[in-house]
Parts: sequence; structure tokens; C-alpha cells
Amino acid sequence: MTEPVESTESETSAATSTAQRPQSEQLRMTRIVLRPTGNPLPLGFMALAIATVGFSCLQLGVVGPDEAGTVALAVLVLTVPLQLLAAVFGFGARDPIAGTGMAMVSGVWAMVAVATLTSPPGSTSPALGILLITAGAAMLVPASAAHGKLVAGAVMVGSGARFAVTGIAELTGGGAWDLAAGVLGLLLAILALYAALGFVLEEVDNPVQLPIVRRGAGLKPMRDDMEEQVEGIAREAGVRQQL
Repeated sequence: MTEPVESTESETSAATSTAQRPQSEQLRMTRIVLRPTGNPLPLGFMALAIATVGFSCLQLGVVGPDEAGTVALAVLVLTVPLQLLAAVFGFGARDPIAGTGMAMVSGVWAMVAVATLTSPPGSTSPALGILLITAGAAMLVPASAAHGKLVAGAVMVGSGARFAVTGIAELTGGGAWDLAAGVLGLLLAILALYAALGFVLEEVDNPVQLPIVRRGAGLKPMRDDMEEQVEGIAREAGVRQQL
């Protein structure tokens, strides 16, 4: 009868020892597994270019108002899901630009597409205008985190400006503001395609590289080794105990 008692005392002692183990030792035993993913920004930016060119053609009169439903439907089935997918992978890669920015842009394009489908061709909506102006201001949040990747940040700022100008056109009933939004949308498409191509060439390590203006934290993944890159990862969202 003495052997089971000794075993129980040994287990109790081991449990007490584990509970009293210094936190630093517990942290040394912790392992954080990183799941590699591709850069989702090229996908999101290419989808953005399709949406902004489609609506710019409507605003500039390249296609008639009767084509608005086709453009809106194309944005709903192509741009919105692709940008949402880019946002999911962006959050998984702990990138606030790809995550927050692409999710916000995806939602705004969905809102514009649905409003276009449910409104008479050529009509304007002050309510939609207010929402678009607010969305344009909200886009400054992910753009403010893009100081390390200036071209990606410029796409976010351009998206915000495009939404805001379109919102003003909805409030004022179109006219010159509609034309300005259309031109801005085409310029945004060029910038988005440039950024997408730049990130793709960077990912495949092509000898030909386009300047995407990385600096500071944005340059660190391309310059530092793995040990330096994961420094401080335990304090990031999804790893620390609370968000």
C-alpha cells in the first residue's frame, strides 16, 4: 500500500514544480508556427483595377447607362470575392494593409454594385454619396499603416479619393464631379496594375524589378533573415493572449 502513495506524492510534486516554473522557462517551451502564404496584394489590386475601370467608363460616358447593371454584376461576381480572398490571406499574413485595406475596398465595391443594380440607370443617391465619402475617409486608416510600402499605400489613398469624389458626385447630381471621379478611377487603375506587377515581379525574384518604394518596416522582410523578422512576433495579434 505504500507504493501508490509514493507515486501520488511524486505526481503532486511534479505538478507543483510545473506550476511554480518561472515564466521565462515556460516561454522558452512555447513554439509559434508560421504558415507561409503568397503576397495577396497583386490579386486585390488587379481586382480593384477591373472595378474602377468599369465604373469610370460609366461616369465618362464611354458606355451608356443601360450597361450599368452589367458592370455592377461583374464587380459583384469578380472584384468583391477576389478582394475578400486577398483580405483573408492578408490577415493570415499579419499585414494590416492587405487585410484591412482589401476588406474595406471589397465592401465598398459591393455596396456600390448593389446600389447600382437596385437604382434606375443614370440616377444619383445622396445617401450613397454620404456613405462613399465616409468610406473614403476610412481608407486613410489602412493607408496610414503603409509607410513601409509607399506604392501600396498610394493605392489605398487613391481608392479613398476615388470613393470620396464619387460620393460628392452622388450628392451634387453628377456633372463635373462625375467626370473627375471617372478620370481619377482610370488613374487609380493604372497605379493598381503597376503595384500588382511590382509585387509579382518581387515575389518571383525576377531580374527586372519595378520600384515599389519599400522603406523601414516594409524593407525589413527583404533584407533581414528569418530570426530578425520574427523578433517580437509573440506580441502580435493572434499570438498574444488578447487582441
